[in-house]
Amino acid sequence: MEVAAKTKNTNGMSKTIERISGAEILVRTLIQEDVDTMFGYIGGAIMPVYDALYDYQDEMKQYMSRHEQGAMHSAQAYARISKKPGVCFTTSGPGATNVITGLADAYLDSTPMVVITGQVASGLLGTDAFQETNMIGLSMPVTKWNYQITRADEIAAVIAKAFYIARSGRPGPVLIDITKDAQIATADYEYKKCERVRSYQPVPKINQSEIEAAAALINGAKKPLLLAGQGISLSGAEKELLEFVEKTQVPVACTLLGLSSFPTDHPLYVGMLGMHGNYGPNMNTNECDVLIAVGMRFDDRVTGDTAKYAKQAKIIHIDIDRSEHNKNIIVDVPVFADAKQALTELNKLVSGGEKAAWMKTFKDYYQLEFDKVISKQAYANKENINMAEVIRLLSEQTNGEAILCTDVGQHQMTSARYYEFKKPNTQITSGGLGTMGFGLPAAIGAQIADMDATVVSVSGDGGFQMTLQELAVIKQYNLPVKTIVLNNSFLGMVRQWQDLFFEQRFSNTQLENPDFVKIVDGYGIKGKRVSKREDLDAAIKEMLETPGAFFLEVIVETECNVLPMIAPGAAVSDMRLE
Repeated sequence: MEVAAKTKNTNGMSKTIERISGAEILVRTLIQEDVDTMFGYIGGAIMPVYDALYDYQDEMKQYMSRHEQGAMHSAQAYARISKKPGVCFTTSGPGATNVITGLADAYLDSTPMVVITGQVASGLLGTDAFQETNMIGLSMPVTKWNYQITRADEIAAVIAKAFYIARSGRPGPVLIDITKDAQIATADYEYKKCERVRSYQPVPKINQSEIEAAAALINGAKKPLLLAGQGISLSGAEKELLEFVEKTQVPVACTLLGLSSFPTDHPLYVGMLGMHGNYGPNMNTNECDVLIAVGMRFDDRVTGDTAKYAKQAKIIHIDIDRSEHNKNIIVDVPVFADAKQALTELNKLVSGGEKAAWMKTFKDYYQLEFDKVISKQAYANKENINMAEVIRLLSEQTNGEAILCTDVGQHQMTSARYYEFKKPNTQITSGGLGTMGFGLPAAIGAQIADMDATVVSVSGDGGFQMTLQELAVIKQYNLPVKTIVLNNSFLGMVRQWQDLFFEQRFSNTQLENPDFVKIVDGYGIKGKRVSKREDLDAAIKEMLETPGAFFLEVIVETECNVLPMIAPGAAVSDMRLE
């Protein structure tokens, strides 16, 4: 609400300056930053902001989550699908501490976020006041930048800076803590977009000598392999990657977060990397002569034993974050650049021809994997349903074009392995932090970002129970999210490790679950349970064709391990099929 106005001369011209509350300054600045959607949970220390939002309901859609962690994961997925920073509001104390998991998740997975927490009045800071928490100290390790605002006249400039930092360079989360008195006090409102921060250079200038060195290695390679990470999607480099691959005929493998950056039905796509990835790309990592890593960070789940990783290969590493170069794997040609810019420049210099003998090795490895693993899981003939069957049928019925949001565990790895992603930017999961409970609230954010898309959440029975209260958000806002729970009455991935590495001592992994269909019915959402294979295909079809939200519980085989697998600490070439 406007409090007062005055005029200011700017270059001889009169300009009206409004004096308004800090809360309204915040809301207006968000609108200037093209924010039209926010997630959050109201409380005392953020109440002035929510009061200001009341007057801007037409300009900004507000989604009230049922837990701050749910709000964060929804905002994360919204950011990934919309390509805009996700915005989340919470109150102080426990409301603020509940966002830490989401911040850590977004930080490790390079998701742009602006998280705004309310704080006690500035005069109470340091007194252990009711619901006071040092959010700057708590969030510092898991944010790209954080700042505490104690005066209303700081708000516009700090928020503009927060958005610039969150979205630029390697994206990431920013936390702004605002004291209650700063929200209530008035100040002159003047917005100025932040376009630079001293000593911060988010987009490196292309070094042509690095590009030329990389091109020379690529053009001379006989057995090259490209590893596509999430940096492809973050930079919007899918077309440039496709052009590069078709020009050079280099086979492509994707990291977990790189999935959907390259179409799985392309003849040069060879599968997923990592602990539960495909056999061929993992084995050939230690056979290739040139390894081209684009927008990925050589995570331990991809490399296995770094002392035995791709020692025979010349390694090119393209990444916008210089700190990732030579951090985990020593490389021959580090290219400090945005993936889209680097591939654009490389496409001017690279060439190649068909590599039939090299590609045949991937096909041979795939056939071995199909015979020993895929045929037995995705086309199972045992009495009980296998997780892989569910994902294969889901992929077929959606033509690989749905947005898939997964939790963390066996179902996550199964989804990554058996869903055939055909469209860019359609795979949303928690990679670096591995957050159980991520899938359902993430599906909410993804659906809000694209209301025309088919959005499917896939969870296990363990992870689903961590955030199932977000079903209320689906109902309240009439979101057509489809939810699948693969129920094996276990914490499946932990049980798998106990089976393989802890002498089958199944400690605290078996779950006595509630009736999920009854719970979902309590939220007013249609639900169904399937336990027989002959009913599965029709149930998935019913889920997809039913207007609005739908919940499908599938009772799956209790003791089934996700294979292939690289044991912890083993080399990628030690991947086991059985």
